[in-house]
Order: sequence, then structure tokens, then C-alpha cells
Amino acid sequence: MYARRVNSTQLREKFQIRRNGFTLVELLVVVSIIALLISILLPSLSRARKQAKSLLCLSNQRQLAQGWHMYANDNNDIALPGRFAKLSGGTSNPANWFDVGNGKKYRPRWVATMGKQVGIFAFNQPSTTDDRQDYDSKVYACPAVPKWIDERNYAYGYNHQFLGNGRKTEGRFHNFPVNLTKIRSLAGTVLGADCLGTAAGVAQHERKPYDNSGTDYAEKGNHGWTLDPPRLTDMSDRGTGDDDSPRTAVDPRHQERANVVFCDGHAETMTPQRLGYRYREDGAAIDLETVEDMPNNSLFSGNGRDDDPPVLPQFLNQGGPA
Repeated sequence: MYARRVNSTQLREKFQIRRNGFTLVELLVVVSIIALLISILLPSLSRARKQAKSLLCLSNQRQLAQGWHMYANDNNDIALPGRFAKLSGGTSNPANWFDVGNGKKYRPRWVATMGKQVGIFAFNQPSTTDDRQDYDSKVYACPAVPKWIDERNYAYGYNHQFLGNGRKTEGRFHNFPVNLTKIRSLAGTVLGADCLGTAAGVAQHERKPYDNSGTDYAEKGNHGWTLDPPRLTDMSDRGTGDDDSPRTAVDPRHQERANVVFCDGHAETMTPQRLGYRYREDGAAIDLETVEDMPNNSLFSGNGRDDDPPVLPQFLNQGGPA
């Protein structure tokens, strides 16, 4: 009798164990639920990461932009040029060397000059002989494209056509000097923005990956330190300044939007269309095409009007291009 009671107890314990365990179906259900939750959460996490990168990019732009006003204050109200004009002798001419805070640099671009003003130096060892240095400070890198740090093929472009184009043709500046006090709408004038470089003027299917030392017009980021305004003319500058160069335009790399800093120092995330850009069906930014909804320069001109970009020197006395 005792033995039977013991066996019954053991059977009940075994039965209880089986009842408390998971069947294969139950395990599959749990795994499916976990997989579903992950599939729901991953896009949210991805968006959060992208948003964090965008916010860091905005912070970087705001920090550097403070140097724009400081430069003008130190230089008789003259806004900094996108790049200083090239004088004879190239790298061997000290007149082509400029202080970037921790040394002399051969014809630095706009962003390094602003960085000097706020004490965020662009290069660990600025060079008077190197035209294509990489920016060393992390503040100069856009987190969404962290490898775009070559000073020529750069992530951020300057509204140089309206704010200070130091290029020269026939001995005359394209548009320099520009007085800061003549810019009537600081809060409504783009200073700089995420830039796709000359690839913006190329059809999307023809664009090539970024090349840090490249010069191909179709490569993303090529000559990205310059930002052309939305509407160009056949008498205006464009892209690299070469006759065959495509235009540049903003890069909507932050969830279909571009980060933009304005002349008053505030920064926003905006669509290219809101900035005034328009696009062909193949994805290239409108250049000289006439379309019903034309590109608009009101956020670039400095006065809130849709002005033409400055006319190149060779056309000033000719009434237009040949």
C-alpha cells in the first residue's frame, strides 16, 4: 500500500512537470512574438539613430557658423569668401597662405576660416603646400557621411555666389568683397548646408560613390565645399567654375532633408524644394531648363528676393554670353 502511494506521488510529480513545460507550438509562438516586436522596434531605432546624427550635424554647423560674424567683425564688415583667390606662384607664394588658428594654410576654404574664429581648428597640422587636406576635427564631419572630410570634396557647401565668391576671371573677382551689413535678411539667407557637390547636376542613376581624392563630376561630394543657389543663369558661376562643370545643390541626406545654417546662426532641417530647388524626372537638379515651377533664390540672395546670381566678369560688358 505504501509503495503504491509513493508511485502515485511520483506519477503526479512527473505529470505536473510535463504540465508546466513548453510545447513546441508554444515555443514557436513566443519566438514569433519576439520576432514581431523586433521588426516593429528596429525601424524606430533606426530612425532614432538617424535623428541623432542629424541633430549632431546641426550642432556642428551652428558651432562653426558663429565664426562667420566674427570674421566680418575682424575684417571691416567683409563676409568671408568661399575661398581666397589664387595669386601667382601658387603654394610657393606666402600671399596664398592664411592663418587658420594653429598655423598657416594654403588657400583654406570657408569652413576652416570660420573654425579659426571660434577656436575649433580644422587641421592638426595645416599645410602651406597641400591643397587637399582632410579635416581632422570631428566638428567638421557630418555624421551621416563621416568620410566626406576632404577640404575640396566636402560635406558642407557655402553660399559663396551671393556671400563671397573669391574666384577671379580676367583679373576681376566673381563676387567679392561682400559687406555683411548689406545682407538685409540674415535669418532668411542660407550660409551653408549639406551639399551633394557636382553630382547634384547629374542624373541619379549616373552618380558614383564618394571619392576622397576624386575629381569626377558624377561622384557624390565632388567639389562639395561650394553650394550653388537653386536658380542659375547662363551668365552665372556654377560647380567647380570650369566651363563644363555641372551645378552643385543641397544633399537631402537626413531622412530626405538637408541641414541648413543661416546667416543669423540658426539652423534648420529642410527639404530641397522648400529651399527653392527643383528637380528633373531623373533626379538631377534643374539647371538652365525652363519649367513651370522654376527654382527660386529668395533664401540665398540676401534680401529675400528671387535675384539672379552675380554675373561672371567676362559678361559684365558684353550683354550676355557669346
